[in-house]
Amino acid sequence: MVPRDFAETPMPTVEAVIKTPCNRICVLHPTLRLCIGCGRSLDEIARWIELTDAERSQIMAQLPSRLAEAGGAKAAQA
Repeated sequence: MVPRDFAETPMPTVEAVIKTPCNRICVLHPTLRLCIGCGRSLDEIARWIELTDAERSQIMAQLPSRLAEAGGAKAAQA
């Protein structure tokens, strides 16, 4: 039998554990081949949970300029 307090504790989601730039606007730019919602490439999206924190941070630092170039969601909000 599972202890009551354990059973009532929600399990963390992957998104809660791993920081992600995903904002659920998943549309690929036709020429840049980047998601216009988050600015990542398909390869980066696919490997995101396998990347180290340092690799994810490096990619996330590049996203604002990628989104500006692609005219993506976050660039439009600026």
